[in-house]
Amino acid sequence: MAPQPIRLYGDPVLREECAPVAGMDEDVRELIANLIDSVVKAEGLGLAAPQIGVARRVIVVMEEPGERARYLALVNPEIVSACGEEMAEEGCLSIPGIYEKIKRPQSVVVTGLNEAGEKITVEASGMIARAFCHEIDHLNGVLFVDKLGMVKKGLLKGKLGAIRKQAKELLKSLR
Repeated sequence: MAPQPIRLYGDPVLREECAPVAGMDEDVRELIANLIDSVVKAEGLGLAAPQIGVARRVIVVMEEPGERARYLALVNPEIVSACGEEMAEEGCLSIPGIYEKIKRPQSVVVTGLNEAGEKITVEASGMIARAFCHEIDHLNGVLFVDKLGMVKKGLLKGKLGAIRKQAKELLKSLR
């Protein structure tokens, strides 16, 4: 288990619809460990498997922010209910340096399998609800910048182009 390079905007894996995980096995447990190692190293709130180059439906999200942060892994996560909405600043480890206000639900109920392969239900609100929505979007090939209006996207075109160029260099180094 080791931190993996975070894939950047422009990497095709970030636009893939991720495959469901058929069942828990050593490969899935290793993927979870790599996700946790990677998000801890990057000091992130959450991470989805495609962000480390694996198009499978697995995410990790910080349970509670703080010095003793713990991450919850969910396999095949689904948002089963959401309520309220709020605008708040959001960023992404795959789109470094860009932070924009995005509308997300205030609270969510998410189901999925835990590391033991048991179905669990998680209720989250605020920043953690936002993280679940953000990471589940990744599993569907959706990035937070896709939720911006045309004018805002236009203003970010240069920065996004620079990140896309970095993504190409990273992909070359991984081959």
